[in-house]
Amino acid sequence: MVMTAQGRLPRHTPAEDHPLPPTPREFFESLPPTLRLRAEIIDGNLILSPSGIPRHGRIAMHLAFALLPILDENDWESFAGNVDVCIEGPRDTVIPNYCLALRDAPLWGDREILSSGLIMVAEIVSPGSMETDRATKPRIYAGCGIPIMLIIDPVASPATVTVLSDPEDGAYRTTTRTEMGKPVRIPAPVDFELDTSIFL
Repeated sequence: MVMTAQGRLPRHTPAEDHPLPPTPREFFESLPPTLRLRAEIIDGNLILSPSGIPRHGRIAMHLAFALLPILDENDWESFAGNVDVCIEGPRDTVIPNYCLALRDAPLWGDREILSSGLIMVAEIVSPGSMETDRATKPRIYAGCGIPIMLIIDPVASPATVTVLSDPEDGAYRTTTRTEMGKPVRIPAPVDFELDTSIFL
């Protein structure tokens, strides 16, 4: 316990003196940047989840290394699970496991990349994120017009990599799924043959 100079305990401040922010967006913005949880706003709900496991980080880094050659060619930059993305429109906030962005991508404040500056996002499925990564996030990403999404799914049997592209009316019109370990083509604007054996 911490005592005051007068030897008395400080008076407890009622919770109503410090009300919670009224919306998930305002609560998200009040969180300290050092919070060790992933904080996302999905469909207007604040979702807190643990930081990724090492295998997820490893897969994201392998993807980042594989795509390095196209970064310099196109003056793009990439982030492996360490950047917040503000979905324009609803202003929801998501944290892709990997994203490819324009070097001068617009920002929301100084903390988030606006979704209009993204070229591709990737999510790595875990047992606790299957519904979100396979269904909810593709709808969100397609809805804001992100050209390409990868779903890297080591949980599936067999493990798969799915490329989603051609967003229109809140859905990706083109789906290419391959068994992990085989090559898959990521279409333009990325235009890259990805050897998915790097994820095994």
